[in-house]
Amino acid sequence: MSLIEAKRKATVIVAGSWGTALASVLASNQYDVVVWTRTEQQAVEINEKHTNNKYLPNITLPSNIRATTSMEEALVDSTIALFVAPSSAMRTVAELAKPYLKADTIVVHATKGFEPEKLKRMSIVLSESLGRPLSEIAVISGPSHAEEVILKLPTTVVVAAENIHIAEKAQEALMNSTFRVYTNNDVIGIEVAGALKNIIALAAGIINGLDLGDNAKAALLTRGLAEISRLGTAMGANPLTFIGLAGVGDLVVTATSQHSRNFRAGYMLADGTPLSTVLEKMGMVVEGVKTTRAAHDLAKVYNIEMPITNQLYEVLFNDQPIDKSIGVLMGRVRTNEMEPNQ
Repeated sequence: MSLIEAKRKATVIVAGSWGTALASVLASNQYDVVVWTRTEQQAVEINEKHTNNKYLPNITLPSNIRATTSMEEALVDSTIALFVAPSSAMRTVAELAKPYLKADTIVVHATKGFEPEKLKRMSIVLSESLGRPLSEIAVISGPSHAEEVILKLPTTVVVAAENIHIAEKAQEALMNSTFRVYTNNDVIGIEVAGALKNIIALAAGIINGLDLGDNAKAALLTRGLAEISRLGTAMGANPLTFIGLAGVGDLVVTATSQHSRNFRAGYMLADGTPLSTVLEKMGMVVEGVKTTRAAHDLAKVYNIEMPITNQLYEVLFNDQPIDKSIGVLMGRVRTNEMEPNQ
């Protein structure tokens, strides 16, 4: 009997837009889904109105999704647990979950970022916090706007784990006729690609906001992907991952769509709105901001050239004018496109 046929319980930890969309996928696969949320107000809304309007307005959620503020209630007898907490909160949330997580529950995370200051990937954070082997932590990523997933528009993603059997179990639980899931064992590549594309999406929003044209955006995506691949490979990733769903796929969808909060944040930055104001107006986590700082630091650790990332860092954290950063990038020393660190 497959996981879907068994109609088991699934848990989604944190009810943001992506967590809610993934809960909907699991609900479509006949799981009883329990979503953990920090606030009683959100739990009541999901349970009584079957909505989560702050994150996915005007959407009615399936009746087999319910919410709770009790981590124990969320995780008891759960077959699969999806962690969708912001990168800055993942360790805290995982530590709350640890006492109630069964040894045979499949653990998957869907967070795109690094742990602030410690610069750790989310699978490492979960492994340390939950006391589980790193090989048993899976990650799901790819071009997947929550707003489209919740509407059951065709979506294709990838789930990775060092232990491919874990990835296959997650694949079986999540895949259906509108949500296609591939497997991979390159957790490093999937996590690095998913995190760093948010940096490029911020920059793409700036380009759109300044009306710099399609040529500039195409160059940004191409050279941005080179930076993502450069750092990821230095960290141990398979270079081929970056031309897959978690690399090119997620980069394109995040850097070209108004659904992307990172793109929207960049667009607002283009007109001179201070970063603090942008983040306040967004009302949701903009992972690309913290990831820019993390990638800037990781580039130093691995001695990697990341000029786009470095210039966005200057704009975000040192108040450098955007036009100066553009000038720096366009005025860089002549080089060969195929140079591995240029």
